[in-house]
Amino acid sequence: MTNVTKNDKTIKIKAPIVEALKQAYENPTYQFHIPGHTKGNGTLPEFKKLIGAKALTVDTTDEFDNLGTLHPATGPIKEAQELAAKAFGAKKTFFLLNGSTAGNLAIAMSLTKKGQKIITNRNCHRSVLTGMIISGAEPLWLIPNRFLEWGIWGNVTPESVEQMLKTHDDVSMVWITNPTYEGVVSDIKSISIICKKYKVPLIVDEAHACLWNFNSHLPTPALQLGADAVVHSLHKTGGSMSQSSMLHIAENSLIDVDAVEKALKLLHTTSPSLMLLGSLDAARANLESPRGKKQLERAIANAKFLRREIDKMEHIHHLKPDFGYKTDITKVFIRADGLSGKRLESILEIDFNIEVESASDAGLLILSNLGNTRADMQYLVKCLQIIDKSHYTDICHLENKKHMPMLTPIIKMSLRDAFYSPKETIPKSQAIGRISAEVIAECPPGIAVLLPGELITKDHMPYLVDYDFIEVITK
Repeated sequence: MTNVTKNDKTIKIKAPIVEALKQAYENPTYQFHIPGHTKGNGTLPEFKKLIGAKALTVDTTDEFDNLGTLHPATGPIKEAQELAAKAFGAKKTFFLLNGSTAGNLAIAMSLTKKGQKIITNRNCHRSVLTGMIISGAEPLWLIPNRFLEWGIWGNVTPESVEQMLKTHDDVSMVWITNPTYEGVVSDIKSISIICKKYKVPLIVDEAHACLWNFNSHLPTPALQLGADAVVHSLHKTGGSMSQSSMLHIAENSLIDVDAVEKALKLLHTTSPSLMLLGSLDAARANLESPRGKKQLERAIANAKFLRREIDKMEHIHHLKPDFGYKTDITKVFIRADGLSGKRLESILEIDFNIEVESASDAGLLILSNLGNTRADMQYLVKCLQIIDKSHYTDICHLENKKHMPMLTPIIKMSLRDAFYSPKETIPKSQAIGRISAEVIAECPPGIAVLLPGELITKDHMPYLVDYDFIEVITK
């Protein structure tokens, strides 16, 4: 139990896994079980010195030290998941290891079967596609708006979802990625109403929006807008450790919660990291605390500051909600006249020691995070001002390479059939006209260039510069 004092009142923020780990650390036992490094004693000294002896001491798995179990959820883990469900407005919350990928795979495995159709946007994460390969479900592609000047995908329109549902009567679910990687927000409320009209579950991959539930200046989260299930990557923006995420099942959800839980049990390791689970518990507790709320307010204020300063620049611009869609203000996508996104990224990294979230053909993505200070943002602004007034040139070879796949696929075979078909590896130069047998989706952002069963065309070549060979279906 963490006590936080605010206005002479003590607010109790409960974090069951964190408290159990603390109790275990303060009451050490003689350990004759996994993990074999035995509280750091069996690891490389340099590594122990780097991350700290305390971290290795609490690096344990479930079933020991009264920490509870993950499957089925018991003890502090069960309590922590219940607190997370309450915080995010869910009927049931599952803690995920292996990121939101695990949640997406579980949804596909438990809710779809071979041959069933899923309506989803082409700019979905590769884990959605992997889930379909596992289950045998087939995508019906929604092609969102394209913001060509910015080189990114835009929002999914409710009209496109309804048209797809009208056209196909064998749809098992609608699966929308919202927001996009760059922060573009779709009208989930209207899409939810349409899904309910057709009695089809709505799943929202909200991996990049776990903060929305904790500040009214951010978009409304999908659980409040009628989604049946939502995944959140707490490790991306919520403050938990890498690989840790959550899957939320909504109140009155159309989906089978037991089936989802059984799928997660198949997918999860049987030795879950209590450090990762504890970090999810800590992230939720922090976001609910006065301290966390203040950090989020600062992140929003920092993003507004950055955007105001960019508005004063001549050659650097930021993506604004100018065309009827909304954006997440903490995700600042920028571009510079005369420079590709990759070139701008290299200037910031090499000349100014700044690392950004990602860069693509036209621009780059900057995250205003919980942990960023105003000084961080002021330094970034200063560096952008220098770039704005300088005469940097682009690197010509980048013109032959593209990073954000924005192609409409030509589907020749189902995902699963293609993935399990006989295949061969051929030189890329011979691949045009052949059928892809592999998933090519670079992270970030994990959007597909090619999927199994899709025809390879000359338009794919600029996205495959780093590939010498391609796996294709055997003729």
